[in-house]
Amino acid sequence: MSRPEDPRIARSRALILDAALEAFLEFGYDGVSVELVAERAGVAKRTVYNIYGEKEALFRATLGRSIATAEQFAQLLTEAIEGLEDVERELPRLAERLAEDVLLGPVLPLRRLLVGEAARFPDLVAQYRRRAPETVLRALSAAFARLADRGLLVIGSPTLAAEHFAFLVMGAEMDRRMLGAKTAQPAKVRAHAREGARVFLAAYGRR
Repeated sequence: MSRPEDPRIARSRALILDAALEAFLEFGYDGVSVELVAERAGVAKRTVYNIYGEKEALFRATLGRSIATAEQFAQLLTEAIEGLEDVERELPRLAERLAEDVLLGPVLPLRRLLVGEAARFPDLVAQYRRRAPETVLRALSAAFARLADRGLLVIGSPTLAAEHFAFLVMGAEMDRRMLGAKTAQPAKVRAHAREGARVFLAAYGRR
């Protein structure tokens, strides 16, 4: 049985990863040093080296934590959708939640960072794609299939329905943000998500 991690090391690890994510998103991979991360985390440079080693390992650990968070979100989203009783009323709320988490948090800056470093970290980009956006789509597909089994939706291809839902709820704004737009208006993001869910239900709701 493995021994539990020293609470002091666990605290330092969390501080370092928080500071590293902030720094990488702000300055990009080349603009970040271990010294900068240590300063922002409020720990000694030697502490960063002792826990993570060089900058590449720190970058991988930072992205790994973000990917794990995306996987957890996909699971929570699946459970929330499968538990719907009134899809006309509740699905637009879940659409808002999905759009807020993806479009108003660190997800898109993180994605832009990864795209910029694709040549340097192709394996990390592939891992992110598999475990984050593709996991969310698989979760949506499985949840919609079960809603169809319950007679709450009318779906031929759950995979295609998941893709339609994701794009209707956040696809256009995601494209804008990935291609240069710096900010999104929260009220606009939520309104577009609700309208996207309404259009989805017009196509896939019970006749």
